[in-house]
This record gives sequence, structure tokens and C-alpha cells, in this order.
Amino acid sequence: MSFAREASRAVRSTLVLWVIGAIIYPFGMIAIGQTVFPFQANGSLLKNSAGQVVGSALIGQPFTSDRYFNSRPSTTSYSTADPKKDDGGVLKTGVSGASNLAPSNPALLERIKGKDDPDPSKKIEGDLTRLKTTGVQPTGDLIYTSGSSLDPHITPEAAIAQIARVSKVRGFQPNQLETLIAQNTDGRFLGIFGESGVNVLKLNLALDQIKK
Repeated sequence: MSFAREASRAVRSTLVLWVIGAIIYPFGMIAIGQTVFPFQANGSLLKNSAGQVVGSALIGQPFTSDRYFNSRPSTTSYSTADPKKDDGGVLKTGVSGASNLAPSNPALLERIKGKDDPDPSKKIEGDLTRLKTTGVQPTGDLIYTSGSSLDPHITPEAAIAQIARVSKVRGFQPNQLETLIAQNTDGRFLGIFGESGVNVLKLNLALDQIKK
């Protein structure tokens, strides 16, 4: 075979593979995603009762009000920190990640247990004290951060532990909230992988829709 024929075949093969890999495949995946999985393909976005997008089911948000089920702690404040006012330095290494603090680290113990000081302005209330003050029996995921610091879920036990506080503030019956938690609990992936979890954003959106 001549060199020209071999070169022509190589160029044609390259163009065919380019069309398949750069045009047909990606646009085919987009079409399948938008047709079969439109919710997931568009970011799993959640809307409130007014139809406004308030977040994604895949990424957690900070809920700390007693009117809502609280999220688990986050080392990056769920990436809501202002880059211009990042005093804690949570965004220096990106928007996701664990603290990597050892169980004996003073900073971790201070966040969990708090810090006593004769000067009231320097006294720090720990997460453990804050939860117990509001009548919540602390669970591991209400005390410790996740590996990504963006976890949108808490365990069903952590949600149930907050029922008394939320029902008292909102005036709901505990059984209403138990039903709501069950409805917003995601089971294990394929029934065998991982653990069940309650999506906090979904749960709180459903909470706002309850009528007394």
C-alpha cells in the first residue's frame, strides 16, 4: 500500500472516532439524561412552595434554627463561607474536605465540649452543650463532621432525636414529624450498600408545608 492511502485511512479513522467520541456520545448521553433522568441530570435541584430553587439534594446546607431539623456539623460551613471574609481559613484548601483533627486535638474538643473562661466574651459553648440545652440527645453525626463536609444526610436516629424540639417550637404532634422523617429517608443504595439517611433539606422543605 502507498503511504498516501495509509495516511488517508488514518485521517478518516481519526475523524470517525472524533465524531463518535466528541459529538455522538456526549450528545447521546445528554439526550438520555434529559429524557430518562431529568432531575438527576440537572443537579437534583429542590424548590420551595413558591417554585424557587433553594438547593440541591446532593449537597448539604447549614440548618441551626430550632424551627428546623439541624444538619450535621461542617468544617467548611457547607461552602457558604465568604472568600473575602474567610477568617477561619475554611476555603484555603477548597470547598470540601474533613478537618483531619485527631480525637485528642484541643480544637476539636473545644468545638464539641466548649470552653470555660472567667471572661464571658471568651467563653465558647460546645455543640454537645447546645444540643443538650435544646433537649436533643446527641448522636455521632450531630457531633462529628463528614469526610466531605458536604453531606446532605443525617441518620434517622439523629432526626428522631430532634423531634421533641421541633414539635415544641412549631406546635406539631410528634407523630406528624415521625411520618415526615420516614417519607424523607433514603434507603441503602440497591438495598445493600451504605446506610439509610434522612435528607435534611428535603425534610425541612416538607416541614414548612405542614399545616397545623
